[in-house]
Amino acid sequence: MDLTTAPVPTTASAAPLKVAVVLASNREGRFAPVVSGWFLSRAAGHPGIETDLIDIAELDLPSSLSYRPDVETLARLGAVSPRLAAADAFVVITPEYNHSYPAPLKNLIDWHHAEWQAKPVAFVSYGGVSGGLRAVEHLRQVFAELHAVGVRDTVSFHNAGALFDGEGRHKDPSGSDAAAKSLLDQLVWWGRALRDAKAVRPYGV
Repeated sequence: MDLTTAPVPTTASAAPLKVAVVLASNREGRFAPVVSGWFLSRAAGHPGIETDLIDIAELDLPSSLSYRPDVETLARLGAVSPRLAAADAFVVITPEYNHSYPAPLKNLIDWHHAEWQAKPVAFVSYGGVSGGLRAVEHLRQVFAELHAVGVRDTVSFHNAGALFDGEGRHKDPSGSDAAAKSLLDQLVWWGRALRDAKAVRPYGV
């Protein structure tokens, strides 16, 4: 390619990618903060990313949503919906509950639609022997229905509690660090590509 004719990055493509990190567990005594702390520290070292941690346990969302939500419910959703809409990409950190993902996460997903569309979603999972991968496979189907793009590479922690010390540090991080870098590289590529494409032609169904 003639470098004199190479495309010049637009302001949108040069701007940091806004990544909403959704922490899916709200159980008492949850292991989720350890995993999210680890992931956010890796994301902080990746160039071109701004993260926003959306912790489901802190949202105080209702357990169900009617077709005509009341004022209180709308106010609760109003605290999180703009954050999802502003994101260019998502990372979902989820445990595995009964071969699937937590119910509060399903509610958060189902209460929104356009906020997910034409954006990439990556997954970090944790659990026992399966490492939460069965939850991830279910989530891929759900997000595909919402026109989101699932990032191929994941980070999964098998028997997660044994992998971290009492200070939340991974005991042998090399493999997980490499997996996180691969996930973030793919997320940034898809995030920038889709953001630039929507700037030229808005996504419509």
